Amino acid sequence: MRVPINQNVFSSVAAWRRRAVSRAVHRGARWVREAAAVTAGRPGPYRFRRIGTGTRLAFPQGTVFGDPWIELGDHCIIAQDVTLTAGMMPDLDLGPDPILTLGNGVVLGRGSHVIADVRLTIGDDCFFGPGVYVTTTNHSYDDPEVPIGKQWPRSDPVTIGSGSWIGTGAVILPGARLGRNVVVAAGAVVRGEVPDHAVVAGAPAKIVRRWDPQEGWQPPLRTPAPVPIPEGVTPEQLRALGAWQAEGAGEAYEAF
Repeated sequence: MRVPINQNVFSSVAAWRRRAVSRAVHRGARWVREAAAVTAGRPGPYRFRRIGTGTRLAFPQGTVFGDPWIELGDHCIIAQDVTLTAGMMPDLDLGPDPILTLGNGVVLGRGSHVIADVRLTIGDDCFFGPGVYVTTTNHSYDDPEVPIGKQWPRSDPVTIGSGSWIGTGAVILPGARLGRNVVVAAGAVVRGEVPDHAVVAGAPAKIVRRWDPQEGWQPPLRTPAPVPIPEGVTPEQLRALGAWQAEGAGEAYEAF
């Protein structure tokens, strides 16, 4: 006599096992990301010239070398797979002064590259989208008979002023000098000098909007400024407001 097999039981057991394994894998991955993050208290294999209070390099880190010549300010967020290098290759003696300096509150988006062979300075509270490329060195092609990759490159210091926003996929070339509160549009390629309070876009990047003390933004902004949160509003009040707005939207939908 053949005993019937309850497929539902085996399917339920298999599904439960998959869920348990998935939860365990995700818990393990979270533990690894937390344990392998780099901070001032847990610098891992690196010997940065300085890691400020509250600064964190997420795991996995990108390529990092020349760390004794890299300074990271306080409360910086370095996302996953970000490259930070000082010098053309590891194990060089770059002298007594820092090569790459990040100010306080700098955010580098995932997959960005900051490559400094000569002095590169990023001011306080600069925010970078994902995939930004900043370099002090570019290939040269003076000799038409020698492969470009074998010709000695040119280097020029780079400065990015405090409060600037660098959009996703932007490229900052050697010699660029960005002022304060500069906006670089996504995908822009920036070289040369950009004044304070300017918006640049394109490849090569050009100024598309500037702040004038008498006239304001020129050309004028096309959207109204966002309304700031009033002082003294608590997180609980904001959550209650969000719930009230969601409830109102649901009632409006039902009425429609």
